[in-house]
Amino acid sequence: MTMTQPDNARLFRSLHTPAEPLALTNAWDVASARVIEAAGAPAIATTSAGVAWSLGAPDGDVLTRDRALKLIARIVTAVAVPVTADIEGGYGTDAADVAETVSGVIAAGAVGVNIEDGARPPAEFAARLDAARQSADRAGADLFLNARIDTFLLGLGDPDTRLKETLARAHLYVDAGADGIFVPGVTNTATIAALARDIPVPLNVMAGPGTPTVAELGALGVARVSLGSGVAQAAYAAARCAAQDLFGTGGYESLAQGIPFSELNALLPGPH
Repeated sequence: MTMTQPDNARLFRSLHTPAEPLALTNAWDVASARVIEAAGAPAIATTSAGVAWSLGAPDGDVLTRDRALKLIARIVTAVAVPVTADIEGGYGTDAADVAETVSGVIAAGAVGVNIEDGARPPAEFAARLDAARQSADRAGADLFLNARIDTFLLGLGDPDTRLKETLARAHLYVDAGADGIFVPGVTNTATIAALARDIPVPLNVMAGPGTPTVAELGALGVARVSLGSGVAQAAYAAARCAAQDLFGTGGYESLAQGIPFSELNALLPGPH
């Protein structure tokens, strides 16, 4: 049975639980999304960095809204599971631009967005979240609004007060309409537990080598675990390794772990 957008939205929201955290292997194009879905993913999240790289742009609010929305729409069309889109800072210079972006994301069929605060003043970012929430409400969409706090990722502020600042931002963002809080860059278990304990909505952390397992993060109170741009980085590292082998020793052994051609080809849905 084909699921409708409201069905997907309800399903996606229900997946956020520390009892069994939502594990997201972030995709950047249709092929990566289908590979991830076929591996058993309950939902697809995009990585804004991976999307930007695949379209020839650097990460960091450089990619245009139109190109990002087209890619989101293609992924939504290609998979059967819910899709949440990473939209960087909102693809715009102000809150009104963010509202327009969110309207486009909803029209593309996604059920959630990630928006990052970066180095913006928290009050300015809260205005962006409020605009995003109002845009979703006007569309009558059950949009899961995940607010990313970059204090740890970017090393913002005083290390001794970083946790306190992160929690203050989290509460401000929840008041502005955030359904979830994403704090990348934190791996210390005590800090993660403190975040989960004091944030009143589902906590999302970014995982990688050295991070506790998904189950261990769930035991700390984490409801969502994502890999961010890590998978795209690993894929591009595989391309570089193959090139270095070919241009160096003239060998091809790095290709041995590739997905068989017929298997990968069969995952693609064809033109739309």
